[in-house]
Amino acid sequence: MTNSKKLFAPNAVFVSDQPKQDLVLKEVYDNLLEQGYVKGNFLSHIVEREHNFPTGLDTSTLGKNIPNIAIPHTEGEFVNTKLIVPISLTTPVVFHNMINPEQPLEVKFLFMLLDNDPDGQAELLASVMDFLADTPANELREVFNFTDPHAIYAFLKQKFEDKEKED
Repeated sequence: MTNSKKLFAPNAVFVSDQPKQDLVLKEVYDNLLEQGYVKGNFLSHIVEREHNFPTGLDTSTLGKNIPNIAIPHTEGEFVNTKLIVPISLTTPVVFHNMINPEQPLEVKFLFMLLDNDPDGQAELLASVMDFLADTPANELREVFNFTDPHAIYAFLKQKFEDKEKED
C-alpha cells in the first residue's frame, strides 16, 4: 500500500452539490487546477474517459444501504501528483456501472484517482478497493454521507494509515 500521508491532502477533499456528473467533475477540476494538482487538459480527458469507461460501483454487495460510489480517473500525463481525491455529493448524481456500462447508478461519493505515474493507478485503485473490503458497512454508510471535508479527510487518513500498519 502506498503512503497515506501522501494519498490525501486536506485541500483536496470536496463536497459538491452539483446535479450532474460533468458539473461535479468541472467543479473539482477547477479547484485541483488552481492548486496545481492537475494540468489544463485534465477535465476533457477525465470527462471523456468516464463517458467511455464508466467507473460507477454498485456497493450493494458491501452491505445494506451503502451509497454507490464512482472512481473517476484519467491518464497520468494530465496529472502532476499522486493523490486520492474524495468527493461527497450532497445529492446523488448519475454515473454508469463499471461492470455493466449500460446501467445507470445513483452515486453519492467519489474517489477521484490522480497519479502521474503511468502504471500507478492500479495501486491507487487497489488501495480504494482494500478500503471498501476492510471497512465495516456501518462506517462506509457513515463516511459516504459525510458533508464536512475535514471529517472525510480525518476518517480516510486514519483508515488508510491503520491499513498500512497492518500490512
